[in-house]
Amino acid sequence: MFHLVSAIGWLFLQPLGLAMLLVALSLLLAILGWRRLSMTAGCLSFLVLFLSGWTTLGALLLAPLEDRFRKPDPAPATVAGIVVLGGGLEGSINLARGGHELNASGDRFVEAAILARRYPGARILISGGQGAVFLNGEGDADTAPRLLLALGVDPARLIIENRSRDTFENAVFSARMVTPQSGETWLLVTSAFHMPRAMGAFRKAGFPVTAWPVDYKTAGTERPGLAEDNALDSLRNVSVGIREWIGLAAYYYAGRTGVFLPSPAPDGG
Repeated sequence: MFHLVSAIGWLFLQPLGLAMLLVALSLLLAILGWRRLSMTAGCLSFLVLFLSGWTTLGALLLAPLEDRFRKPDPAPATVAGIVVLGGGLEGSINLARGGHELNASGDRFVEAAILARRYPGARILISGGQGAVFLNGEGDADTAPRLLLALGVDPARLIIENRSRDTFENAVFSARMVTPQSGETWLLVTSAFHMPRAMGAFRKAGFPVTAWPVDYKTAGTERPGLAEDNALDSLRNVSVGIREWIGLAAYYYAGRTGVFLPSPAPDGG
């Protein structure tokens, strides 16, 4: 139910969905003869699109999340395993064509292949089932072995968790599959903006992991003002940023994380 509610709610909370909802409201109010309210709704729709597509709002939303966790320096000398969260593959296309097409978060799987070479003794757990509600596709954990095998990773090292539909289920099902032992180091690979929520969920599930963020969307130097990026990328960043901040709040109030914004401290939620 949590997964379904979040998917439906996001249809109306993302910038494009909200803008279209305001346009529809504007048209309805115009038909009813409430011109002033209609113009207000229309202006709000334009404002949502302008802030999302032509300003640095997206970068300002994402940067605090991306800067929250950093890769360990120095890197661990030995690693027992690497957990890679799904979300980096085009599930619907891969289901139809049988390939391993990457999306904007495909760095997760590129980094997994790099880490596999760096730590040849580490197990590699791919966590991610078919989480889409409105689009049929192949789960990332089912696609990833084809990609990693093509990149030279021994399939005997792979652990496939393909039932999870969201980050909390990633954590719970992964912990059940590998039962990490005391003293083991497990790296968690996911997008930098997603790392705070992922770390909170894994801590809640009792799976101690070391953050290994990838897939940065910002330079971290952006200031309020007009966007230097193209409008589509800016719009995407706003969508991702809003979704992640809402996700943090939802996870906290649902008891899926210990604190609203998990921190790098071991007891930081």
